[in-house]
Amino acid sequence: MKKLLFFLTILVTTISSWSQTFHPAVKIEFEKVVYVRQLYKELEPEWYERIKDRLPQLSTTYFDFIGDTSRSIYKPGKEVKVDSRTWYQGIADKNVVYNDYKAGTTITQKPIFEETFLVQDSLQKIKWKLTSDTRNIAGYDCRKAIGLIDDSIAIFAFYTDEILINGGPESANGLPGMILGLGMPRIHTTWFATRVEVNGLNLNGVTPATKGKKVDRKTMISSIDKVLKNWGDYGKNMVWNFVI
Repeated sequence: MKKLLFFLTILVTTISSWSQTFHPAVKIEFEKVVYVRQLYKELEPEWYERIKDRLPQLSTTYFDFIGDTSRSIYKPGKEVKVDSRTWYQGIADKNVVYNDYKAGTTITQKPIFEETFLVQDSLQKIKWKLTSDTRNIAGYDCRKAIGLIDDSIAIFAFYTDEILINGGPESANGLPGMILGLGMPRIHTTWFATRVEVNGLNLNGVTPATKGKKVDRKTMISSIDKVLKNWGDYGKNMVWNFVI
């Protein structure tokens, strides 16, 4: 009886794996949500109390990801009307990220304050630990992973192995499948897929941005630190918005 149950379990698992469809190319709409009041309450508590009524609860922007197993582009998507009465301006909401997965390189255009950087470097190194938690995102069953950037910045991600791309929103990468959900608690920000397309894709537009001051990741962070060093704790915490 035990042998029969074992055989049936293996059979069901095998049939299930056969029925899965794996996609080598994809177009995804990501919704980025910044929990503005939580962010500013942590960044500058005293200032927050004075302006909290003029801050939105959250800020939502959209990005499009399109690519295949060799390359991808992540860039601003549809526009969202912003309430001009609020005191919040988006942070890192114009990034354009091009990843070359075969070469292990990235070219990222980052408009930061008065300067636009063109960051050319290796793919972001993230130490991942897989968990048993799961979640369905945009119709795909995803598994949760916990990650560390620079051994200090914690993030979490949900990825699906049905999409064969080792990428994700912003610079997130390195999991055995496509990241459809991402969170960075330190900056109270999440990215989740709202729409996934796998058919009839045109990848001709998957090319890197070319305009901006050419730097590597370390030089960019150093430049931002110099600008923000006189901003106290607020400035120190703001840097994390430009790491991912």
